[in-house]
Amino acid sequence: MLAIIKTGGKQYKVEKGDKIKIEKLEGTEGEKISFAEVLFVGDENQVKIGTPFLKGVIVEGKILKQSKNKKVWGIKHKPKKRYKVKFGHRQPFTEVEITEIKS
Repeated sequence: MLAIIKTGGKQYKVEKGDKIKIEKLEGTEGEKISFAEVLFVGDENQVKIGTPFLKGVIVEGKILKQSKNKKVWGIKHKPKKRYKVKFGHRQPFTEVEITEIKS
């Protein structure tokens, strides 16, 4: 069964057993988490589409890891002013394994 969930302002296509990296969520490793904002659930035989979300459908998962992505570099520069600053940023993320899709 396939589902499309919304979290962190993004949409993810998930199935049971998938591991996804999403925007950081509160919780510790090994903790269970549920996603109530489900946009789509379906398989080869039956399809349900929400307007915008499906009622009574929950996707459950388990937090595998809380970490940060690789460093992304940026530069601030003002021409003719002798101003140049290089900076880095590491975006935090949560890795989640999808355990069940309840429809």
